Amino acid sequence: MKVLKLATVIDASGNLHLNIPTELSAGNVDVVIVLNPSIPDTPQKKPYDFSDLAGRLNWQGDAVAMQRMLRDEW
Repeated sequence: MKVLKLATVIDASGNLHLNIPTELSAGNVDVVIVLNPSIPDTPQKKPYDFSDLAGRLNWQGDAVAMQRMLRDEW
């Protein structure tokens, strides 16, 4: 068994043409083809950076008491 890796192009009509020289002698062979689309070299879009929106709140007073007061308004 021999594993060959080849980068090639599928033409506009959707056909894949393979011309692969081998060191094998003439005879019957089983051929297995795995098509793996190439990943383009375009850079990946980075997710939005929310770090400029994050921060810390300096709370004056009792936070739990304020939470209870707001909850009781509902």
